[in-house]
Amino acid sequence: MAEDTVGVDPKLLEILVCPLTKGPLEYDRGRNELISRQAGLAYPIRDGIPIMLVDEARKLDDAGGA
Repeated sequence: MAEDTVGVDPKLLEILVCPLTKGPLEYDRGRNELISRQAGLAYPIRDGIPIMLVDEARKLDDAGGA
């Protein structure tokens, strides 16, 4: 099963927040990540499970893109 087809349960997305800023997250379907604009980080989703660890997060590009 491809990772990008798993998605995120919308109800889960409603309650998840960035562990660093406690701010809202956006789901990026193309990269299968949860984006924290406030922290400038993208948290990966592996096998349908959001990995909400700052050490596992990818830094967003300076251009503001994911």
